[in-house]
Amino acid sequence: MGSGEAEDLASGMDRLDPAEAARVAELERLLAEAEQRAAAQRDQYLRSLAEIDNVRKRAARDVENASRFGLEKFAVELLPVQDSLEAGVESAPRADAKSLAEGQRATLKLLQKAFEKLNIKPVDPLGQPFDPALHEAVLTQESATAEPNSVLQVVQRGYELNGRLLRPARVIVARAPANP
Repeated sequence: MGSGEAEDLASGMDRLDPAEAARVAELERLLAEAEQRAAAQRDQYLRSLAEIDNVRKRAARDVENASRFGLEKFAVELLPVQDSLEAGVESAPRADAKSLAEGQRATLKLLQKAFEKLNIKPVDPLGQPFDPALHEAVLTQESATAEPNSVLQVVQRGYELNGRLLRPARVIVARAPANP
């Protein structure tokens, strides 16, 4: 409102009776309060937008770090296996077969311990019914002793991570003999 408008309003207020002047003054007070509330809400809105933007940026940074460093725990668990394999390779020229086999067993135990810590579990279905969701049949073979459609032999173990299949077990599946 310009200074001329304020003077016109003030001179117009002089002509109002006291009840109307009080009503106008009350309306002006209410308008000023409403403008203050609107300014406060606008400020709160802008702060909320800034906070949402910060949360979005933080989440994007967290996702990037998770993808970049997600394998860190896995890598740390495999380092002792790497160390054991390196020691075995270095000692191979001067070691006998028995000590090499002991080293291989020790390395395998380190790997199994790492898998346990990471919740990687083997899928070893020997004797169980064939399940195409967990097993990959590489061959069927007649068997008089095993149930038809059961796993007769495991060619390669499968593995699960937290209940999710990483690799199916490769198996030979039993089938009924052609001539009983």
